[in-house]
Amino acid sequence: MDIKDWQKEVDEWISQFEEGYWQPSSMMLRLIEEVGELSREINHRYGQKPKKPSESEGDLALEMADILFIIVCMANSLHIDLEKAFAAMMEKYRIRDSDRFTRKLPEQEPSN
Repeated sequence: MDIKDWQKEVDEWISQFEEGYWQPSSMMLRLIEEVGELSREINHRYGQKPKKPSESEGDLALEMADILFIIVCMANSLHIDLEKAFAAMMEKYRIRDSDRFTRKLPEQEPSN
């Protein structure tokens, strides 16, 4: 599924409700809330704060998907093509960071 398909599916879902997209500030607050939920789960799994025995294990993938949903909602409401934005962002990183990090050596074919 391409990003444009995500944007279309989210738009079709949101469009069935009278309220439609929330205001950008409300979506931003929702994004922060969802990032907080992901942060909490990461902290419980990999950080210094284990969960209480009574707390159930969260789902990292679903927390990340919640964040993607809000990002897509924001992009749709602001008429942003995320595929174009993503391509431009990757080009920026390719140019800006091409020599910033140590590249891995190409793997060699095993000799027979």
